[in-house]
Amino acid sequence: MKVAGLGSPIIDLMFQVDDAQLSANVAGEKGGMNKIDDAERRRLLAAMAKAGVIPAYAIGGSAFNTIAALANLGMPTRFIGKIGTDRDGEWFRCRYMEIGGDVSALKTTAESPTANCFCFVTRDSQRTMRSHLGASLLLRPDELDENDLEGIAHVHIEGFQFFMDGIVRRIAELAKSCGATVSLDLASFEVVRRFRNEIETLLPFLDIIFANEDEAREFLALPAGTAFDPRQAAETIARHTATAVVKGGAGGAWIRRNGRSVHVDALPTPAVDTTGAGDFWQAGFLYGILRGCSAETSGNMGALLASKVVAVLGAELPEHAWGELRRAVCRMERG
Repeated sequence: MKVAGLGSPIIDLMFQVDDAQLSANVAGEKGGMNKIDDAERRRLLAAMAKAGVIPAYAIGGSAFNTIAALANLGMPTRFIGKIGTDRDGEWFRCRYMEIGGDVSALKTTAESPTANCFCFVTRDSQRTMRSHLGASLLLRPDELDENDLEGIAHVHIEGFQFFMDGIVRRIAELAKSCGATVSLDLASFEVVRRFRNEIETLLPFLDIIFANEDEAREFLALPAGTAFDPRQAAETIARHTATAVVKGGAGGAWIRRNGRSVHVDALPTPAVDTTGAGDFWQAGFLYGILRGCSAETSGNMGALLASKVVAVLGAELPEHAWGELRRAVCRMERG
């Protein structure tokens, strides 16, 4: 089983801030994701430097976190996206190759730098993201063809790709023509709100939809004040696709698959940073589902991976942690 991911290849800059620093320097709602231009990128860098907040750097991007976790579990992967012909882009390429990733579908451009994302992590472990998508925004539908999906059994798409007109539709059509299944991570309630029409037209191509509770609320267009039932939300979303997942953080996740609803618990873990938690959960789930495990076992694999990444800053784990995870997932697969 070889899995491809479509997403923005990003260098993450993670800032640990308090709520006062966040509200004073970052416009918009806490916990969401917005795009910024280069001027705002420079302003935020200057503001954080003035406040004495030094960032930690990591290779990231929503879909890439999922694909990299699958690669670290031993599953063959390929990543599709565009990087700059700069030091950050080369670092991204080399780091992915180090974990066994296939870089043959990475596109390059000299017109813009490799994308980066500012992740502002507050003391409650919530993350507020502001992304300068740089080179990743220059990926065009006509750059994608069947060769990018040669040998691919499953394609995982991050919802942020809706910002590039036609990209998600193109890769979904290619996936179906190549016989691959497709999963979509809704990515952000703001993405769902802005691209509702595009998401609805994509539903016939989707086999799995991943949503957190905020994204599910937005997808279902629930009126303000309406009580939210994650199980019912998963069942409603599953009317459009074979498998629907509604992730509830510490409340676990509801999975609707093959007409059956399953709840899997989260593993209690002191959270340092929630960056990558949903992405890692998806990696564990996809690993299990693509290897023929039940929805419950696959969900428990997802919960295990998510519990490990929230205990560190950023979405990268040391190799010894991956060794332990590979053994644990193998035991879960054997039952």
